[in-house]
Amino acid sequence: MLLDTASLYFRAYFGVPDSVRAPDGTPVNAVRGLLDFIARLVQDHRPDDLVACMDADWRPHWRVELIPSYKAHRVAQESEAGPDAEEVPDTLAPQVPIIEAALDAFGIARVGVAGYEADDVIGTLTARATGPVDIVTGDRDLYQLVDDARQRRVLYPLKGVGTLQVTDEAWLREKYGVDGPGYADLALLRGDPSDGLPGVPGIGEKTAAKLLAQYGDLAGIMAAVEDPRSKLTPAQRKRLDDSRPYVAVAPKVVKVAADVPLPPFDPALPSGPAHPEMVEALAHRWGLGGAVARLSSVLDRDVLT
Repeated sequence: MLLDTASLYFRAYFGVPDSVRAPDGTPVNAVRGLLDFIARLVQDHRPDDLVACMDADWRPHWRVELIPSYKAHRVAQESEAGPDAEEVPDTLAPQVPIIEAALDAFGIARVGVAGYEADDVIGTLTARATGPVDIVTGDRDLYQLVDDARQRRVLYPLKGVGTLQVTDEAWLREKYGVDGPGYADLALLRGDPSDGLPGVPGIGEKTAAKLLAQYGDLAGIMAAVEDPRSKLTPAQRKRLDDSRPYVAVAPKVVKVAADVPLPPFDPALPSGPAHPEMVEALAHRWGLGGAVARLSSVLDRDVLT
């Protein structure tokens, strides 16, 4: 089980009231929410391995070089963290180090790599895995990794993590008319304002799906632009032809990396807190006794069952 950690703690932050605070008044709603998410996921799915994948670089320079608008609207206007710091709610940013400390204290693998997003870590781990993989994320970009033959699913939270949309190829075809790899091409063509991807003007989701059904993939569509016998409308042909510079670089931006140089780590789900004294100290310092107890209990039960 691979966690898109930032996606989940953002959801926890907005889903758990900010009245959940440490004894000194510091908001810890994202921390508590994430720990409860993990406890519920372990309880319901019993993964052998669990990896919290992190955004060591939420807006990699190599992606921005290819498409300068990539996530540009999310950059904080002024930030002590630097010119490319992500705009994060004031009361969430201080909780991220607490989240990292809690994961480390429990012994849950936490993996991030400089120059790459969590999506790329997930893509690489998915490519390397020899058994089934469940990816837990609120980011539809990772639908591109769905692969029934290799038992790769996305579990998309609908309400907390108690209600998860199980995204497999059948669901993707019904919803979007594409399979996993086809989703990346569809996203590239239609664009994605939330990621600053312009897309091809005039090619929306339905048209993109129709073109992919007709021509197979992005390469097939662009080959059809060159073929005067293809059934592209004059407007589609012109829009795609005019968008060649974007289409040439967008696949590298949209598709997650599968070759990230990962550090050594142990993905095995711990049988209890790896560092009980650290867990106890965090629970006391931040008022997280209930969440810590719930996760500890679920990890212990996981071994017993």
